[in-house]
Amino acid sequence: MRTVERFDAMGTWVEVRADSPAGHAAVRADFDLAESCLSRFRNSSELSRLNATMETRVELSRLLAAALTTAQELAHRTNGLVDPAVGGRVIDWGYDRTFSELGEVAEIPDAQLSPVEWSLAGNFIGRTPGIRFDLGGVAKGWTADRAVEAGHAAVVSAGGDIASSDPSTTAEVFDQWGEVAAHLRLGVGGLATSSVGRRRWTAAGGPAHHIIDPRTGNPAATPILSATVIAATAAEAEAGAKAVLILGAGGLAWAARQAWIRSAVVVWHDGNVFATPGVELAA
Repeated sequence: MRTVERFDAMGTWVEVRADSPAGHAAVRADFDLAESCLSRFRNSSELSRLNATMETRVELSRLLAAALTTAQELAHRTNGLVDPAVGGRVIDWGYDRTFSELGEVAEIPDAQLSPVEWSLAGNFIGRTPGIRFDLGGVAKGWTADRAVEAGHAAVVSAGGDIASSDPSTTAEVFDQWGEVAAHLRLGVGGLATSSVGRRRWTAAGGPAHHIIDPRTGNPAATPILSATVIAATAAEAEAGAKAVLILGAGGLAWAARQAWIRSAVVVWHDGNVFATPGVELAA
């Protein structure tokens, strides 16, 4: 009998629908392992050690190399709009600790952007010296995907980034007032929402948030409050949603041209809701 359990991981909640206690335990182990390797908030993690070294060529574990390979592919698909190498810029804007520990930031960073180049060859990464990576968004969806693909669970939602092998799975999109803006049919695949309404703080007296536009190095200036994308995997959906959000008014048109994106829904700051053609609404 399929049951639902919830636990905390990666700075959010994880909800699991699995057929057995062993499945639930396996998903917890998946997230524990991923967080111990991929979290930039754990000094002991491999990602933190990578960010701390100035070496330009580093050998990675198979797990970190796999996660960064997915991130690299998604960076290519989004023309660099979703790039884990903006981690340094996220930190520069003050998000250098877990969000629950984050307070007001006194200064905003210099507008000067440094060159950011990195690539993978097998388990080796080459990069511009000083690049710091943030796998936060991709890691949640990627870990949920791996748990479902391994058969540990039918549905895993990591803070709303959903991986599903259940044809009956649906999901809700909420507006800024907490009302349901859309009820979507997901089925088998991945869904993710990216929003500038969450993880906000004050920097030098003004608003800041964690969605960095790599073109400017600043928190994205966008008319979109939240973007939700459905794709084959949760990791793909997460990247698609973030790209739509950053692109703003042109985001849905871009999403409609991407063969790897099934559909997208956006909620604007004024509460208006728009979608790509053919979006599947649930009853």
